[in-house]
Parts: sequence; C-alpha cells; structure tokens
Amino acid sequence: EHKYVWLVGIERVDKDNSLMGVSYFNNSFGQNSVYIYPWGQTYPRLWGIEKLTGKWSAGLIYGYREPYEDKVPFNHNGFSPAIIPAVGWEFENKYTVQLNFLGLNGAMLQFSLPVR
Repeated sequence: EHKYVWLVGIERVDKDNSLMGVSYFNNSFGQNSVYIYPWGQTYPRLWGIEKLTGKWSAGLIYGYREPYEDKVPFNHNGFSPAIIPAVGWEFENKYTVQLNFLGLNGAMLQFSLPVR
C-alpha cells in the first residue's frame, strides 16, 4: 500500500536560530502534499556536542486525502497540524544529515546544504 516518498523544501534560519519553511512532497500513499511551517527553532551544539544539532518545526500539512485522511491525526479536508522534531549532524561547510521524527508512524532521513 505504501509508495516511494520524496521531498524538496526550503527553510530559513535566522540569527536567533528561529526557523520557518515550506516542503513539497509525495506522501507514502502517492498523494502530492505540502508542509508549511512558520514556527520552529534550531539548536546548534545540542547537549554541548560540537556537530550535533536539534530542530523542531510546527505548521500545517495538506495532502492526506481520501481514502487516507485518517492516516494523520486531526485531519480535516486534507489539512492537519504537525510538529516535527529532528536531530542532525553538521559536516564541513554547514552540510547536514538529519533524522526527522514523524510521530509514531515513521522517520525521514534528510540531507541539507546551505544556500546563501
């Protein structure tokens, strides 16, 4: 029943480490979806470890429609709230590998690079 998932997104991290962004993805049921997150925070040097980072984002997902509307909580007409925590590792030149936790249903591996 599940399909291959892909995602492309852009996010902005401000000097105070606040975060906002948007992602376009194909969910695991083959439906085009969007995650808009105007709220979030990054945590460089998580727990004092030089390269370890933490992050959370909060916003709205659109895209889980019939017959999969019950696969995400609080879904109404394809719209549902989301909070996504993550941990990552920062390499040279600010490249990062990150693990996003998608509730109790899954996780996503993310590769990021800075654009200036």
